[in-house]
Amino acid sequence: MAIQHPDHPKLASGVARLNLDVSDEAIEKLLWYMELLKEWSLTYNLIAPQDRSALLGRHMLDSLSIAPYVKTGALLDVGTGAGFPGLPLAIALPQLQASLIDGAGKKIRFIRHVVRTLKLSNVEAMDVRAESLDPARQFDTITSRAFSTLADFVNLIRPQMNATTRVLAMKGAYPRSEIKDLPDWVKVDAIEKLTVPYLQAERHLVIMSLSANT
Repeated sequence: MAIQHPDHPKLASGVARLNLDVSDEAIEKLLWYMELLKEWSLTYNLIAPQDRSALLGRHMLDSLSIAPYVKTGALLDVGTGAGFPGLPLAIALPQLQASLIDGAGKKIRFIRHVVRTLKLSNVEAMDVRAESLDPARQFDTITSRAFSTLADFVNLIRPQMNATTRVLAMKGAYPRSEIKDLPDWVKVDAIEKLTVPYLQAERHLVIMSLSANT
């Protein structure tokens, strides 16, 4: 009989508290991803040392907390780092086609290793910055997590947006001043206050799209 991962009950409970329908296979892959991240971080410093003991809440469940707002189809995760939020979302929502981009080669090498190890057919990882993406590529959802100011983010991804693209920017405190600085061609559709299991921190999700007159 297989030995259950010690974090399995906590992750399964956290997913349930987020009201997400995630398969047992996906839960196992998320746990495997956590172990690979801990292993690689010893050498590559992919996440801060103090975060290694808080991976489940600070990174996995935090990423999954925006799953209800992600549209089915093509997802672009900008400045993905070690894969957040794009990789947990792609594991939990296998119907997504996720493109994860970052300018740090070692982080993309890690993500590609995870993709091969977990046999994730719906993920591509690219060592590229957003401004270098092919402008012909359009996405249904574009995400970022602690990446940049809202204005810088939307200006970078403007070529990848169309009339139906949903932009999801994950923030900590309510980004009042950043919202004021947004260009007039983008509109804020909603700002959702997120409650993440096992994470005692303020979290907000800014949901944006192109203005109707763009």
